[in-house]
Amino acid sequence: MAELSFTCLDVRAERYAVAPTLLFRLRIDAAGGQRVRAIALRCQFRIEPARRGYGEQEGERLLELFGERGRWGDTLKPFQFANTSTVVASFTDSIEVDVTVPCSYDMEVTAGRYFHALEDGEIPFILLFSGTIFGDGSAGLWIEQVPWHAEARYRMPVAVWREMMDLHFPNSGWLRLRRDTIDALADFRATRALPTWDDAIVTVLDVARERTTEGG
Repeated sequence: MAELSFTCLDVRAERYAVAPTLLFRLRIDAAGGQRVRAIALRCQFRIEPARRGYGEQEGERLLELFGERGRWGDTLKPFQFANTSTVVASFTDSIEVDVTVPCSYDMEVTAGRYFHALEDGEIPFILLFSGTIFGDGSAGLWIEQVPWHAEARYRMPVAVWREMMDLHFPNSGWLRLRRDTIDALADFRATRALPTWDDAIVTVLDVARERTTEGG
């Protein structure tokens, strides 16, 4: 049986990708100098929110995801970030390979809201591996499955996420709205002759604050 170990060495933003993309650098070691012809590798990325601390403002932003701090012992469970796959080339002993992970800034996605809530520090990932190993041995070609327990952990700096998003959406974010909400906002923008969508939303917020103040 192939004895493989996986280590995540680094992660960086892909500067020339069309959409936000992270590149996780993996090292794969084969025990005993085994010859591996190829690996059809699948990687599941999960976030482990309980493996870091949170400031006061971060806690307030995470209220929608995890509830009050008093409940975090029950609610800070690992959640899905991405699934991806890659083909690892032939190697003996060890090899390093980049795993490409497309990302979204959609604030309706749990990971997007979680990342947006963080001010600094690190994001704790666990990488779970599966797939098929093709190797060479004395009896010829052999095929095995990547062991179910194959995994690696990595703590990605929040700054890497921000750098990636700033490359594609500088000082911006994304909100998904219903079509009728967009139509209503478009009418509001046209009526007020506001130059941008951002101006329209800020004006709506200002009107809401004025009504709250008057009502108070």
